[in-house]
Amino acid sequence: MTAVAALALFVVFMLLSGGVRTLIQRRRTGDTGNRRRSAARGTPQWWGLAVADLGYLMVGLGAPVAALADVPPLTVADHPAVHGLGIVLAVLGILATFGAQLALGASWRIGVDPSEHTALVTTGAFRLVRNPVFTAALVVFLGVALMVPNPVAIAGLAVTLTGIEIQVRLGEEPHLRRLHGATYTGYAARVGRFLPGLGRLRADHPHGS
Repeated sequence: MTAVAALALFVVFMLLSGGVRTLIQRRRTGDTGNRRRSAARGTPQWWGLAVADLGYLMVGLGAPVAALADVPPLTVADHPAVHGLGIVLAVLGILATFGAQLALGASWRIGVDPSEHTALVTTGAFRLVRNPVFTAALVVFLGVALMVPNPVAIAGLAVTLTGIEIQVRLGEEPHLRRLHGATYTGYAARVGRFLPGLGRLRADHPHGS
């Protein structure tokens, strides 16, 4: 059943990107890399994490459960070919997310600690986009949504994207500009935010296009 497969892929994604990556980080550095507690309640970073988490749960848990409870899918997307495409995107997205997380090495973090200095990674997938982890994660949730294309999944996708945008635009990018100065702004002027060429920063428009 597609809904069960969607739920299973969501669990695999969370275990790999959260649990396994955290264990690797701790083994390599002695630190988990989790900075959620550094986000003060009500700050943009806190809201970004909270909204994205809600979106993840809506798509990865809520949508499959709704499908199992016979909530009807959107007719336009209720086709085996669409469901199959969703499986492919989810699997590729999971692998890409984990790979991009590993590429960050010791700089990998969940959340931002303003007092912390981490190296700026611009190699590998980071040559193509500044946030390949988030790009790949969005592919995962798009895939899951196509597997169970009901209203809960579509709403969850919108919430997920909103949370990620808040995290990146209002949390991570200001932090990286303060931390790395011209090195980051030069990098951000050349490389797109989530897709190649899109969302590059300009000196007169620091939040990008």
